[in-house]
Amino acid sequence: MLNYSLRQLEYFVTTAECRSVANAARQLNISQPSVSKAITNLENQFSTQLFIRHHAKGVSLTQAGKRLLAHARSLLRDARDLQQIAQDSGELITGQVEVACFMNVAPIFMPTLLADFQKIYEGISIRLHEGNQDQLISGLISGRYELALLFDLVLPEEVTINKMAAFDHYILLPEGHPQASKKQVFLHDMMDDDLVLLDVPPSREYFLGIFRSVGLEPLVSFSSPSLEMVRGMVGQGRGYSLLVTHPHLDFTYDGQKIVTLPLADNIQRAELGIASHAQIRPTRAMKVFLDFCTDWFSKYYPYGGYCRAEPPLYDQSASSLSEARKVSNPP
Repeated sequence: MLNYSLRQLEYFVTTAECRSVANAARQLNISQPSVSKAITNLENQFSTQLFIRHHAKGVSLTQAGKRLLAHARSLLRDARDLQQIAQDSGELITGQVEVACFMNVAPIFMPTLLADFQKIYEGISIRLHEGNQDQLISGLISGRYELALLFDLVLPEEVTINKMAAFDHYILLPEGHPQASKKQVFLHDMMDDDLVLLDVPPSREYFLGIFRSVGLEPLVSFSSPSLEMVRGMVGQGRGYSLLVTHPHLDFTYDGQKIVTLPLADNIQRAELGIASHAQIRPTRAMKVFLDFCTDWFSKYYPYGGYCRAEPPLYDQSASSLSEARKVSNPP
């Protein structure tokens, strides 16, 4: 007989995520003693300490707590899915999905993708998170995230990925650069210039590895984890950059014109996909969102090419994704 409840597990998970009993109580809209009592009952039930209490500094998980957290999240997810199966009429699918996205990709794809998704699946709530690749992978393994949109780079065995699209690399230049009039450019053409490097895991080693694969070592003059900072520094003439993610407009935040040129070197395209933990059984809502994303990318980005955010044309009267402008390879 079980001597703990799903509600107690929910209080435990929320406290772990908030790192504070008080903050968890506020988020759950219940009293702080109720959260504390639920955690104490769980610790008594499992005969182990789940949290280390820090005076005036919240709580942190013990090793036993960390192990329980992943299982508790999985059990709560299965319980929600079971409830949804019982409640669904066959026409309306409901639920919540924890979706994470690589920080420099999220602003380009997610606003339109989520807006289109909600027009069709009003009953499914998407909680969006952002982070670098390491944070996304850690979140998938711990169970905090159910799905993550990221590039297929340095993924551990326990993470599987459904590839959605592939994109070409390009060189970013300031307007008026001597190479800007070319139709394409080789990496060795840029060796006299400084490199403005996108410095966020795993982009730094990935882009430097591309140079090294053709026997080159670039001179890095500036680096930043922010895509827009990289674009801004290029726009101000601080150097060039090698990128994949390509916002729709070729202007920086401060209004400088920048130029993108296809990379002439034979470099394998960067592949973008939706990742999940291999051992997590997907809920109905997860399956719906994953299928939607597969359809969305196949319709709007069928050829890869530049990672451009061409706004899809969505027919609100349709029951499925409408025909939209497609992003083809640049001439």
